[in-house]
Amino acid sequence: MTTSIDESAGRGAEPAPARPAPGPDNEAGRSAPHRGVAALAQSPFAPLRHQLQEAAAAFADGPDGLAGILTGMVDDVDRALSEELEIFPVCHHSPASALAMARRLREKQPQVIYLELCEDLRPLLDELRNCRLPVALQAFASDLDGFPAAWGPLSVVAPISEASAEYQAIAYALDTPGVELVLVDRSADHVFQWQSDPPARRGAPAEEDGVSHGEPDPSAAEEAALHGDAVGVEIGDLRPRFAELEAYLLHHGRVRHWSEWWDQYVEQPLSGADYETYRQVMVMIGSLFRRLRRGDEARADRDEDRERYMWTRMRQHLAASGVDRSRCLYVCGAFHAASPVPEFGTAPGTPDWEIPARTGTRWLYGLIPSSYSAIEAQFGLAPGSVSIAQATWAKAVSRSGVVPYRLAGQRSGRRRAAKPVQTPAPKPVTDRLSEFLSRPPVLDDLDEAELLGWCVDIVRLARRNGYQASTADAIAVFETSILLAGMRNRARPTPYDFADAAVTCIEKDVVPGRRDVRRLCEILLGGDRIGQVGYDALPPLVRDVFDRLAPLGLPLEKRTVQRALLDLTARPELVPCSDLLWVLRRLLPEGIVRPIMGERRLGERSIQESWDLWLGRHQRAIIELSYEGVTVEQVLEKRLRRAVWAPDATVAVALAAVEDAILYLGNQRFVNELGARAVELLAAERTVDDAPEVLRRFRRLLAYYRTAEPELPAWCDEFATAGYAHYCTLLPTAFLEEETGIRQVAAMLGFLFSMESLALALGCDRTQLELAVRQSHPEAPAKVALLWAARVQLGLLSQAELRARCDEMLGNPLVVPAFPQYLSGFVQALEPVPTLAAFVVEIMSKAFARLPDSVLLPWLPTLITTLRGPGAELVPVLVREAARTFPARLPALDSWVPPWATPTDGDDAAGNTAAEPSGGGEAASGPLVDLLLAQPATTDAVAELVGCAAAGWRSVGGTDGATGGGDGTAGTGALRALLGRHGATADVVAALLRR
Repeated sequence: MTTSIDESAGRGAEPAPARPAPGPDNEAGRSAPHRGVAALAQSPFAPLRHQLQEAAAAFADGPDGLAGILTGMVDDVDRALSEELEIFPVCHHSPASALAMARRLREKQPQVIYLELCEDLRPLLDELRNCRLPVALQAFASDLDGFPAAWGPLSVVAPISEASAEYQAIAYALDTPGVELVLVDRSADHVFQWQSDPPARRGAPAEEDGVSHGEPDPSAAEEAALHGDAVGVEIGDLRPRFAELEAYLLHHGRVRHWSEWWDQYVEQPLSGADYETYRQVMVMIGSLFRRLRRGDEARADRDEDRERYMWTRMRQHLAASGVDRSRCLYVCGAFHAASPVPEFGTAPGTPDWEIPARTGTRWLYGLIPSSYSAIEAQFGLAPGSVSIAQATWAKAVSRSGVVPYRLAGQRSGRRRAAKPVQTPAPKPVTDRLSEFLSRPPVLDDLDEAELLGWCVDIVRLARRNGYQASTADAIAVFETSILLAGMRNRARPTPYDFADAAVTCIEKDVVPGRRDVRRLCEILLGGDRIGQVGYDALPPLVRDVFDRLAPLGLPLEKRTVQRALLDLTARPELVPCSDLLWVLRRLLPEGIVRPIMGERRLGERSIQESWDLWLGRHQRAIIELSYEGVTVEQVLEKRLRRAVWAPDATVAVALAAVEDAILYLGNQRFVNELGARAVELLAAERTVDDAPEVLRRFRRLLAYYRTAEPELPAWCDEFATAGYAHYCTLLPTAFLEEETGIRQVAAMLGFLFSMESLALALGCDRTQLELAVRQSHPEAPAKVALLWAARVQLGLLSQAELRARCDEMLGNPLVVPAFPQYLSGFVQALEPVPTLAAFVVEIMSKAFARLPDSVLLPWLPTLITTLRGPGAELVPVLVREAARTFPARLPALDSWVPPWATPTDGDDAAGNTAAEPSGGGEAASGPLVDLLLAQPATTDAVAELVGCAAAGWRSVGGTDGATGGGDGTAGTGALRALLGRHGATADVVAALLRR
């Protein structure tokens, strides 16, 4: 499942739930279904409600829809604050929410905290103390039961950062004795149950301001993808689901994106507000955004179902535990605090909602590293907004004196001791909204020292990254920041003002490096912080990997590349580390475990290896391996087994799995199991598309077993016999069908000819192959040439006859345009019939000499692409044969006569040779002829053994001799025919003697 959506309220593209037009008849009435007119009159918010009604009547020029919205917002606030179970509304990654949460927890000291987070993620929270934030809680499922197979694998992540209200609640609950933390949101299984359509794959996140700032930073893009394609779950999203409203707020606020508007008009005013003001304002904003929405009705229903789910879970826990509701705290997004569902509240008689059952999908859970840029990309936030929020949080903590909660033993930051606080008595709800809405915003004074520091540092950073920046640019950035802040109704420039000013003053026309000025501002203001999962919080598989690699003596937990040097001869104890690294390279994405020196192939082992290891930076990839098994060897075995038994598995896939099992696992039983599966797939195969791959891999496996094992395994014998019969059966059809390429037919013949001796020894009949070749009647010129080569290999056609046919085609003007296609077939025939190399060199030479340019030139690209692509392994064969045929030096080329152009005694008037040795022509003299004439006894014995009686020998000069018996005058046709068919043996003997 690949997507990036916000399950709390939606980010990015902002699809919005369709709702009826807001008005008093629907929205206002739904917001307070249990409160009558008398209750509303006695509410502390009655004066504000009356004031808003009068304002709506004065300013609205139509129906009373505006009055319904305004008064409904007040009713929602009244209803949320009247609930006996205290509701704490939050906004995700908000310093103001985190600050208010820290204050409230120290004041109230709740006994139970209900948190809006997937309930099945609860066991992971205890491991947060072993991590460096930010990290993400992950639920992962690959074996689906109840979901479409196309959706898999499913993944849900919930990132946790330090500057968030949820982290404050988690840290308080886990480190305070007697406090219970209960997650009440729907499970990861329900996240996908409630989606009618598969979420779309998440691409590169669009910039929130719609502007591209230079060339992207590759490292930043990599860090932004830490969550992969998981579905994002966050607590407390607050963003308008009404596009026109958001555009209006951005335009009149003179800001570029929503994060900046929120920081100026909500975050900064609420940072110093008291708890009651914060609570009422957040509920009011959530109510406003909930009412001003339109679009997807299914999404609105899903939001309400989540609220029913959470309230039902809380009532169930209250009933089971018997805890006092006043000692509890419900932490949820402000959007869900103003809920109109009938299941809202914990009052007696509130109806419960029937929670749907989970599917049979098996979910696995773990912690993965996260980063600020990954959070921004996941939820569509402005680049750098989370980094700015973290800096704002640190400044607010320092200025306010609030002591935040932090998990004991966590590596991020230092713990400060907090003074004991007595729990205050509950206070009656009072109206704080009226004062907050009526007073002008408090403007912070200009902090010149802070702004000057930013300006000087950004110029220094810009110089390091190739910009021609100077002190004048620092002054310009300072003045422009103040100017932009004044235009945006702020006395103190914010980081957003500073970043805009820096881009305006420093970044002129082009970006000299990979980082633009806006990215440099993000680095300056805090940079992207990347979390890390500690050793104790890692799954067993990951801990096992780090333990087994410990002999390397490298700090593998660091995010930098670690170079590992392994001398396997001097330090044999490192051999298990080498084996593990090769398995990790096979399982992990490319680049995480990269060999610099050394290789692993069948029958070969390196004596020295060098590796680049990047395990610390790519923790998520190795952590997700643990969802598939306990050890990496088990994961690899499961993957190989799954690939071989998949419905679309092929013979080539099975042979590749056999090879991997030999290289990485060394489990002969498992290898035999995979080999038997390959035999089954071969017998059931009805196409020959993978024939080249099958031939290449099976040849390699046979070569390995013949050198490393005393005998071939049983599955190899079965594969050879089954393949021989299978390809013999399909050969006539493959020759005839246009869909089957010449490469596939050549591979079939290569399998039949190279495995012929093994297949015949195991009981196959050669007649079957001869019948298949005789029954083949191709029409394509390339396949015709390939069939001729096969007939030559079987002895059904002599090379003299083949040469005569080719010479006849070169002399026929009607056939000349198609001759390159025949030549392509001969080139591919080198795979099954390598002894034709000399003949192919001869035919290619004749073609280049005789074919007109109009025929030859259009064919050259095809020949080149063939030799560079699928026929690359044929090039060495052609080059070696050409080196033997053509002169070695350029001056000798002028007087050189091709061997096939030299007439011999056996040539007839037409120039056709009756029989000649392998070499493309008959040599009148040379070391081979001299050797045979000087030592004829060996050749005579071989001739007598095969039933060809030698009549005599002829000398080089043409005089007859009496060597070897006979009268010396009879012809040597039988012997020459024998040498023509089996000349390779004599070539090898001559080469050995010359050596």
